[in-house]
This record gives sequence, C-alpha cells and structure tokens, in this order.
Amino acid sequence: MINNRSSIILIVLAAVLVVVYSSVFVVNERQQAIVVRFGEIRDVKTEPGLYFKLPFAFMDADRVQYVEDQALRFDLDNIRVQVSGGKFYEVDAFVVYRIADPRRFRETVSGDRESAEARLRTRLDASLRRVYGLRGFEAALSDERASMMREVRADLRGDAESLGLNIEDVRIRRTDLTQEVSQQTYDRMKAERLAEAELIRARGNEEGQRRRAIADRQVVEIVAEAQRDSEILRGEGEAERTGIFADAFQRDPSFFEFYRSMAAYAQSIGNPDTTVVLSPHSEFFRYFNSADGTTTPPLSPAAPAAPAAGD
Repeated sequence: MINNRSSIILIVLAAVLVVVYSSVFVVNERQQAIVVRFGEIRDVKTEPGLYFKLPFAFMDADRVQYVEDQALRFDLDNIRVQVSGGKFYEVDAFVVYRIADPRRFRETVSGDRESAEARLRTRLDASLRRVYGLRGFEAALSDERASMMREVRADLRGDAESLGLNIEDVRIRRTDLTQEVSQQTYDRMKAERLAEAELIRARGNEEGQRRRAIADRQVVEIVAEAQRDSEILRGEGEAERTGIFADAFQRDPSFFEFYRSMAAYAQSIGNPDTTVVLSPHSEFFRYFNSADGTTTPPLSPAAPAAPAAGD
C-alpha cells in the first residue's frame, strides 16, 4: 500500500515537472521570442528573462520562435555593374541589419532569415547598379563613396521595414575592374607611360644636343684663343730672335757669318744620308778652304819656259 502511494506521488511530481518545464521558456540577451498560439502571434518578448506560456506545443498550442536580437550581416559578392562611362566593374558589398520588429518579421517571412536576406539581396543588387550607373568608376574610390552608400541604404530601407528589419549599414568591400576592362586599362596605362618615356627621352636628347653644342662652341673658342695666343707668342719670339741675330751681326759680322755657315753645314750635310753635289770652289764651302773664309785661288798651269839665248 505504501509502495503504491509512493509510486503515485512520484508520477504526479513527474507530471507537474513536465508541465512546468513545458510552460517555461528563457530569453537571453541575444534573442527575441515570438509566442505563437494556434498560428497567431500571441506575444513578443524582447527583454531577456524567464517567461511562461501554455504547456505543450501539440495541436498548435503555444510555441516559441526565437529570432536574433543582434546585428546581423549578409554579403553580396561579384556583382557586375556598369558605370556611366560604359565600362563594367565587379563589386562586393555587405549589409548590416537588425530585426527591429519581430512581429512583422514573423508575419512577412515566417521568421526565416534566409527568405528575408534573399529579398534584400535582390533589392541591393538593383540599388548598386543604379548608384554606380549614375557615376564613374573613380567615384567609388573618392570621398563620394560615403554618399553612394547612403543612397543604397535609403533604397533598402523601405523593403527592410516592410520585413520588420532595420538597415544599420551598407558597405562596399571591393570594387575591381573586370578582366576585359583591366586589360584595356593596363594597355592604356602602358601606352601613356611609353608616351611619357618618349617625351622624357626627347627632352633629354634635346638637352644633350644643346649642351654638346655649347661645349663644341666653347672648344672652338678655346682653341681659337689658344692659337691666337700661340701666334702672338711665336711672333714675339721670332721678333726677339731676329733682334738677337741683328745685334750679333752688328757686334761681329765675320763671326756671325761663320756661325750661320756652320749652322747651314749642320743642317744640310749633318745627315749621313744626305748627298750634296757642289763645286769645291763654291761660296758655300768657303770656310772649308780657309779659317778666315777667304777663298784660295787655284794654281794656274805652269808657264812655258823661256827660250834659251841663242835658240
């Protein structure tokens, strides 16, 4: 009898615990809870804490659906956009959002994040194409980029609010040239650099020619001045030499003549390979005949003997 009573008490306690456990749910600081009863939203819990509901979730009784209460993010990669210049670029972007209205979030997409993000991706794709299409590629790399992101966020705000979401930020992670445009840009930059190199080379050649011309002119001027100075010095030397010779002649004409003759001998017959054909009685050899320079007359042929007396 006692054992039966104990068993009944244990069964009752277990049933109570199951009921209590089924009636309690906890919401932490990163969650929001939507209480659904028979397919209708009965309550939304946005504050963390311990809450109660009807026990058991069978037959569409109270069920709790948890949604995030924190900043969420989804990415959109490799979007091909066309800018105002007609060229195409690849863009990567991401959106930061928060579930601001859990009730509407449940009513529109049944609390499914993937469905909500799919709708926002479509809108984000269209908005990026529109914003980039109104501008050039350089705008995404300048201070105008912030205003572009604000435009995209404004475009998304209406659709996000209809889903119970709040768009906190929209960012561009990457803006790159497509392969075709990249090759075209590379070819254009290469042509510009080659043209700039040719211009620099032409300017260098022009400057080199100018400096060479200046140097050549300076060489001609220096050589001309040197030749002029050498001619002046040579003339002065010749004049001094002539004066010295004149003074020597006036002091001792006979010695001067002797010196000049010796110099002539040394210059003309000093070389062993030189052959001179002259008469020995020539004026040129007068100092060979006598030391004083007088020429000894040649001996006349012997006179015939006088006839003897009586012949």
